[in-house]
Amino acid sequence: MDLENILKLTQNIRLVGASKYVDAASIKNFHKLGIKEFGENHIQALKTKKEELDKENLNIKWHFIGNLQSNKINLLIRQKPHLWQSCNGIKIAKLVDKKLDYTLDTLLEINIAKEDSKQGIQPDKALEEYLQIQEECPRLNLCGIMCMASHSDDKKQIAKDFEQAYKIYENLKKYKATICSMGMSNDFEIAIKCGSNMVRLGSILFK
Repeated sequence: MDLENILKLTQNIRLVGASKYVDAASIKNFHKLGIKEFGENHIQALKTKKEELDKENLNIKWHFIGNLQSNKINLLIRQKPHLWQSCNGIKIAKLVDKKLDYTLDTLLEINIAKEDSKQGIQPDKALEEYLQIQEECPRLNLCGIMCMASHSDDKKQIAKDFEQAYKIYENLKKYKATICSMGMSNDFEIAIKCGSNMVRLGSILFK
């Protein structure tokens, strides 16, 4: 699928370029083509690319989308990301909140596929954990959820995962949730049909 079609399919939602495998020059090129938000899985990579591209005054919105280790919290906070997408529970939320001196927009990561290889809170605990983080972490501005569907070629299973995640998101709207981040390169079209308003695309963009 070419970039023109991807931009057409995502014109009504937010497209985040998952730029894990590309350098700052590639990000700059895609920024010129209209992609303004980029997500990194590793904080050191985010720092390096951000520092290089800040010199260009591109006004990129950086997202952190990877698993946050406790020894990298300070480094994350110093980057002041636009959105931390991968808060996987109250424990890491409290550790980050304690060190923040600004408000950080945050998504609760849900392990909607219930796979051991994935991070995130179990779906049946999501509402409770979301409200607990809101209550106990005043410097985290929880504004929605993020998830990854089952590692499967079964489109019905993938849709089922996204539909379940969207129901959780709908239940959280009354608690100021506005972002439903679901869908990656191999399943973003299904995610959009299921209600996603933010997708994270890597390999399909950065071929």
